[in-house]
Amino acid sequence: MKINFTKYQGAGNDFVIIDARDLEIKFDINLVQFLCDRRFGVGADGLLLLKRSGQEHVDFKMTYYNADGNESTMCGNGGRCIVAFAKRLGLIKESCVFEAIDGLHEAFFEAELVQLKMTDVRGIIQDKDFTYLDTGSPHHIEYVDAVETVDVKERGAEIRYADTYKSQQGTNVNFVQLKNQQLFIRTYERGVEAETLACGTGVTAAAIAGFYKYESLPRPIQVRAMGGELSVNFTVVDANHVKDIWLKGPAEFVFEGDIQC
Repeated sequence: MKINFTKYQGAGNDFVIIDARDLEIKFDINLVQFLCDRRFGVGADGLLLLKRSGQEHVDFKMTYYNADGNESTMCGNGGRCIVAFAKRLGLIKESCVFEAIDGLHEAFFEAELVQLKMTDVRGIIQDKDFTYLDTGSPHHIEYVDAVETVDVKERGAEIRYADTYKSQQGTNVNFVQLKNQQLFIRTYERGVEAETLACGTGVTAAAIAGFYKYESLPRPIQVRAMGGELSVNFTVVDANHVKDIWLKGPAEFVFEGDIQC
């Protein structure tokens, strides 16, 4: 079978996106792994399917698979990229509401950037050396003095598979350093099982955690990932509750084509 696809990237976090509204193809683990494979397939950190939503006043539904082939939790950069894809298809104009695994998300365009509203965050666990929170996906934030020297793959995997997080199938792991009122981040992404150039839910988690850790941080909080810069704004309710969370950054078309599967 031949599948039409489009490739997008958001700060280096790249995705294969497919308009699946009229497709009757089963995207099983083997097909997803093949599409995301960087040697034998298209190559991506994950696969996004744009589907019809059964809810009223909702523009579309997003289903996200990690490169390991498994359907995953919310993907912030993926959400921004599928919004740009929906605009390219002519489904939306300058704003939309779409359905994802963690509920409904609003999004709109600001010049060439996409603003995406994330789910509210509750139950933030703060420790001297790390913070844990769920921004639609679970994130462990570890504070470091020199983020560029961290062995992200080794240390990230160690935390990702730690007994602490086994009951929830592991966690994403972020290493964060504060430099000149900006957060620098590197992320080990669960499901990719490697460092990715950016992670939207991770950047969101780092910004919220950084606000509590470094009280002088101005908002919107600027976060530099390996693949580019993003910003996060939000309203603090209390030490365990943050709402009105907006993730802003690039969502860029790379190429499109057909692949024989």
